[in-house]
Amino acid sequence: MGGEHVTGVQEAVGPKAGAGPLLLGVRHHGPGSARAVRAALEEARPRVVLIEGPPEADALIPLAADEEMRPPVALLAHAVDEPGRSAFWPLAEFSPEWVAVRWALEHDVPARFIDLPAAHTLAWRRQEDEAGVEGESPLDAETADNEGDSAPGPGPAEVRIDPLGVLAETAGYDDPERWWEDVVEHRGVGRGDAFAPFTVLEEVMGALRETFGSGGHDRDLVREAYMRLQVRAAQREFEDGVAVVCGAWHVPALRWKTTVAADKALLKGLPKVKTDMTWVPWTHRRLSRMSGYGAGIDSPGWYGHLFSAPDRPVERWMTKVAGLLRAEDRLVSSAHVIEAVRLAETLAAMRGRPLPGLSETTDAVRAVMCEGSDVPLALVQDRLVVGDVLGEVPATAQAVPLQRDLARLQRRLRLKPEALEREVELDLRKETDAARSRLLHRLRLLGIAWGEPAASRGSTGTFRETWRLRWEPELSVRVAEAGVWGTTVLSAATAKAEADAVAAQGLADVTALAERCLQAELPEALPTVMRILADRAALDTDVGQLAQALPALVRSLRYGDVRGTDTGALGEVAAGLAERVFVGLPPACAALDADGAEEMRRHVDAVHGAVGLLGDAHAAGQGHVRARWQSVLRVLCGRDSVPGVIRGRAVRLLLDGGELVQDEAARLMGLVLSPGTPPADAAAWIEGFVGGGSGGGMLLVHDERLLGLVDAWLTGVPAEAFTDVLPLLRRTFSAYEPGVRRTLGELVRRGPGAGSGAAGAGSGIPGFAAGLDTVRADAVLPVLRLLLGLDEGEEHIGNDLVGVTG
Repeated sequence: MGGEHVTGVQEAVGPKAGAGPLLLGVRHHGPGSARAVRAALEEARPRVVLIEGPPEADALIPLAADEEMRPPVALLAHAVDEPGRSAFWPLAEFSPEWVAVRWALEHDVPARFIDLPAAHTLAWRRQEDEAGVEGESPLDAETADNEGDSAPGPGPAEVRIDPLGVLAETAGYDDPERWWEDVVEHRGVGRGDAFAPFTVLEEVMGALRETFGSGGHDRDLVREAYMRLQVRAAQREFEDGVAVVCGAWHVPALRWKTTVAADKALLKGLPKVKTDMTWVPWTHRRLSRMSGYGAGIDSPGWYGHLFSAPDRPVERWMTKVAGLLRAEDRLVSSAHVIEAVRLAETLAAMRGRPLPGLSETTDAVRAVMCEGSDVPLALVQDRLVVGDVLGEVPATAQAVPLQRDLARLQRRLRLKPEALEREVELDLRKETDAARSRLLHRLRLLGIAWGEPAASRGSTGTFRETWRLRWEPELSVRVAEAGVWGTTVLSAATAKAEADAVAAQGLADVTALAERCLQAELPEALPTVMRILADRAALDTDVGQLAQALPALVRSLRYGDVRGTDTGALGEVAAGLAERVFVGLPPACAALDADGAEEMRRHVDAVHGAVGLLGDAHAAGQGHVRARWQSVLRVLCGRDSVPGVIRGRAVRLLLDGGELVQDEAARLMGLVLSPGTPPADAAAWIEGFVGGGSGGGMLLVHDERLLGLVDAWLTGVPAEAFTDVLPLLRRTFSAYEPGVRRTLGELVRRGPGAGSGAAGAGSGIPGFAAGLDTVRADAVLPVLRLLLGLDEGEEHIGNDLVGVTG
């Protein structure tokens, strides 16, 4: 540095000593630090408050006094020419920086941010990315610094020092969080002792800086040089009435006696980009490490409670826990609360802690209120320890880039956000409706569930979509959250799709993502997804996984046909995946138990539906797919090692496709239902043949062939074996609709025979006759014309409707 390192504090800390600025070293998001900052500011009454943070946000500080501003919130900075390059500075109610901002606004004192400008931080990171230097993203870097114990930017070869970890280890603690709670969070601010916590922290941080230097955080030296310049400027303006709120790690560096020229030399030549900043809503959950935002605290809900509880924090916490568990219908009484408090205090005394911390209260809740179970304890952890308190930002705050782009698209496509749920029918053959569909699919991929797909009532064609739209207030948070992926809906959805493809666990996840990319029309993301899909498909040997992935892939081909997307590469992957399923399916179906056989039967159904679509596609090399699949089904239905439910389903699929005549189906059924076959296996074959939710009931009602085959077997089952197969038969036939079961019972009572099917029975059953009653059919034509919106003059509708009713 070339400056004199002052490792100890001066004789007095604060404006009263006339020895420079009041330096308040804190841990970001620390309720103890926040209380201490408030007490110190009340005691010192500075004329200006300087806060660690991006100075571009100075103009946004007045919004913190708005009645509509509710923490947790975050400052968002992004590069104007590269919106995807952004950083967040989260602030909670218990953040010392937020307390300092609020105190300054309440006392009409200027507040300024003095950290290195975000314009330099974002440009610095871009240079490292272009040079191929590995490290944290701007988001990771800034939020990591908000922990108060690290800073952005070291290369991979540098050793990073965790100051809290070093101090905790020196004090004999194995957990830095527990050490910090004992030393700071559980320490009250005594009268006349407002500066004592900062004096102690400055001393220990000075010793650490003397030992470790920058601690592997060389970028800190640049940031601290900038902060020193800002502190000097404030001193020239306000003399000794300057208070600085910053990470405790930086306090010794702000005491260093360096020259202005030396500090400016460190800042010379820094890259710079044009940036934009705004406030965005945040949540406690996103403050926790588990959310992926790395803001540095595992228990924001617990910290918020410690900050807001005026007294008796343990008793108040146990009361909160009891209220939550009671709301979940668990029996928790006042005696439970009293005993839990006693146990937490006893544990704290045994462990040598000044007050019960989170570990003691958690152990007490588990033992007393949860009866040793971690299941209700997980609810407490999720709802209270972490929590999901939602922040609010005033409407006057500048919107994030993604929100502005979304608002522009909503206006252009005439999709107004509304609180009430409404249905929207989209015809993908129309450009406006296709654009609406793309927007909704992209938002869903980003986790912004403004619209939910619904079943179309008017048509089942792939050119039509139905959406249920409802704009919830929480979706604004999702938009801000998705802003980390980009500043436009298209760029954010593309980046999110690529990241999801890399992180996907299974092949089916990648194929589903490919389908969503086609629906959302993300041409730049599709090559990445397809490359990963091809790699996964080549390496995956699990036939079940392959069979599960194929339907989504084939659906993607169909969407490509409707939307005009080039799906040539997708078709090649689908054909190759189908071939691997065909080769691996017969051996995979051998030696399965009942559950495995049922799961594989579902895979067979899914593959059959996919082959029906894939066989109709026009991509090269797909013409033989249907024939190959039929040969696989013939292999399955003829192997004794294949479970009966799969063999029966294979026969049924071949019969439905016209590839198996009735005599051949009867022969295969006769072999299965012969006396040498165990009744359970025969019943499973029947279940595969007409069960499994495949519409077998209606087929039995309308197709005498199937009804006769099943009836012949049932009447021939020996009495002593019928009891064993009855449960399987009950499971098969109980899945039918009540009306189908009733009709089947009537048909069985009469007995199958020529002309006994429901479609052509002349038995006097209401609604059925040997031939078509054209008079009754004509009677419904006016109503059908009204429902379909047809004119009276469209005479051709008569013949079409007669064909339908027949």
